[in-house]
Amino acid sequence: MIRFILADLRRLWAGSLVVVLLVALATALGVAVSLQERALRLGSARAAAKFDLIVGAPGSATQLVLSAVFLQPAPLPLVSGETLAKLTADPRVAWAAPIGFGDFYAGNPIVGTTTTLVAETGRGFAAGRMFAREGEAVTGAAVDLALGAEIVPVHGRPGAGGHRHGDVRYRVVGHLKPTGTAWDRAILVPVQAVWHVHGLGHHDEHEHDEHEEHEHHHGIDADAPLTEHWDAEDAPGLPAILVKPRSVAAAYKLRQDYRGDRTQAVFPAEVLTALYATMGDARRILFAIAVGAQALVAASLVLVTVIHVAQRKRQIGALRAFGAPRRAVFLIVWLELFTLVATGIAAGFAIGYAVSQALAAAFAAENGIVLPVGFTAEDVPFALGLAGFAALLAALPAALAYREPPAQALRG
Repeated sequence: MIRFILADLRRLWAGSLVVVLLVALATALGVAVSLQERALRLGSARAAAKFDLIVGAPGSATQLVLSAVFLQPAPLPLVSGETLAKLTADPRVAWAAPIGFGDFYAGNPIVGTTTTLVAETGRGFAAGRMFAREGEAVTGAAVDLALGAEIVPVHGRPGAGGHRHGDVRYRVVGHLKPTGTAWDRAILVPVQAVWHVHGLGHHDEHEHDEHEEHEHHHGIDADAPLTEHWDAEDAPGLPAILVKPRSVAAAYKLRQDYRGDRTQAVFPAEVLTALYATMGDARRILFAIAVGAQALVAASLVLVTVIHVAQRKRQIGALRAFGAPRRAVFLIVWLELFTLVATGIAAGFAIGYAVSQALAAAFAAENGIVLPVGFTAEDVPFALGLAGFAALLAALPAALAYREPPAQALRG
């Protein structure tokens, strides 16, 4: 029986290939949508895992998280330096690290921060050491710069008409290990250097806008030692402050205390949950489209297979005339079609996985966030459902062949 089916499929290879491709492409659409949505959720959650609390000026909580955690460039209102001083001195806070951004080099964001944040959120150094002076920089794992390379920052988003800080130089002294986050694409420098480059001083209340043009240039003292303890008068306005509370209870109390007219405090996980809900809605829409495509393919396959069985009436009649029982005819027709559809489903899972891997690689190259693409137990019901549907689909033409009388089949 198996040899008969294989011989028949080889004889009708062109039609068989079309059936397999139709099923594979329809299945791949649903698989790719499911895998990519899950990978985005897992990848973004991992990227935000080390950032417990973010404090910034009132505004969009989503944009604050996207800018502070995922380093997406956007104009943010500034929170006062007094807030940083209060958080640093708060006994409920393990550490509070300011960040400053707005400059880029070769498409990589230059982020001003502290040695504490680099040490607490990174995985150590692949080469070199921590920055210790204003003119030194540490690069993320995805930044292609050698130790000792010099960086001239450009103010503003790449391709948006930014200008070079021609009198500023950073020298690369360290290269971090991969973290799988957007920070792998970042160039980390002392936050005081970023302040000095942009001439930020006391009581600076303008918006932090990477498109803003300055009428004069500011510089840094490349050999100046770092200062990472600030009084209220020392720190200028900041786009965001990343906070590590000492306990869960402290985290919730801090969030409550810093929600007001002058500041906002957010848990990145809560903001991401809202984004996941939006992603889930989009996933359901795309998945419905995929199911619709599969239904259209199924209807096409039913039509094709019914015609195929009608064209094989004489062959079926001959099998019956030579003594083949009805059950054998049913099984031959069913196995032949089920083999084609099951092969298409398997190919669809492989294609969907390959497409998701390619999209994840492109996303990682663009944003630095590693998206973990892979099958889980959640995919088993989907695969079993498709297999069950394929079995039912194959049963229709098999039932037609089963009910066909031998004499009538031979006359057809």
